[in-house]
Amino acid sequence: MNWDRIAEESLAVTHEVLTALRQPAEECAAELARRVRDGGKILLCGNGGSAADAQHMAAELVNRFLVNRRPYAAVSLTTDTSILTSVGNDFGFDEAFAKQVLALGRPGDALVAFSTSGTSRNVCLALEAARTAGVWTLALTGGAGGRMPELADRCLTVAASSHTPRVQEGHHLLMHILCERIEEILG
Repeated sequence: MNWDRIAEESLAVTHEVLTALRQPAEECAAELARRVRDGGKILLCGNGGSAADAQHMAAELVNRFLVNRRPYAAVSLTTDTSILTSVGNDFGFDEAFAKQVLALGRPGDALVAFSTSGTSRNVCLALEAARTAGVWTLALTGGAGGRMPELADRCLTVAASSHTPRVQEGHHLLMHILCERIEEILG
């Protein structure tokens, strides 16, 4: 393990989030807040650590981030094992999020999709399903972005790294910034 390399890469990711991604993240927070204010919900998805990020962000939105306030409508599509295993068994895991987006997503809603590589097939299919359903989409990815930038309405790409742990660190920071700004905007 090279502590110096890890520190340098982590600092580069943090710097990118706080500089190059600052304005795009602000715009995305405003769009998410507008959708919640207007009665929409935020759907979230991802695999592995990104599934945990989707669940984490949904919890911050439904419960609270920093202030006590009314709950915001948010659903992590990674948590219902009966749906995930049913779709996986009958149609394949690639459809696990797309079917939920088509079932739950409505115009006025948003989908926040996490993938460190931007190539996770089930996440990309969820973005395509959201477009079909008229759901606004935000992708969080890393490295070169994979397919997600072309599939999403907005994409926050942690380009400073393609190393999964560092990209996830960037996603955690972005997720917390988005949650804090949504609370500030909605008051």
